[in-house]
Amino acid sequence: MRNTNQTLLPLLLPVFFVLACTTTDQAPEHPQPCTDAWYPYVESTLSSGDGMGHGPDIGSEEWQSVIEFKLGIRGDANVPERSSPAWCRFIDEQLQKR
Repeated sequence: MRNTNQTLLPLLLPVFFVLACTTTDQAPEHPQPCTDAWYPYVESTLSSGDGMGHGPDIGSEEWQSVIEFKLGIRGDANVPERSSPAWCRFIDEQLQKR
């Protein structure tokens, strides 16, 4: 008679493998606006690229313009100056509304 552990091990290995490889789709933690972690967070939420690996440098004025465009607020008089912390807070508020 075979040992029960020897019989169960080949059956359980695929289960352990699948569980080990499974990831959960969790939203990234929300960083504070204008921090080093915030810019990639915004980029992961609203991709500024063209889908082919091209796009402005994250955090640049061109990138900020694209983010405004993606949010539908470029040219809006209510958008604070791009070089200000108020811009980051404003964009963060817009992202939270989505």
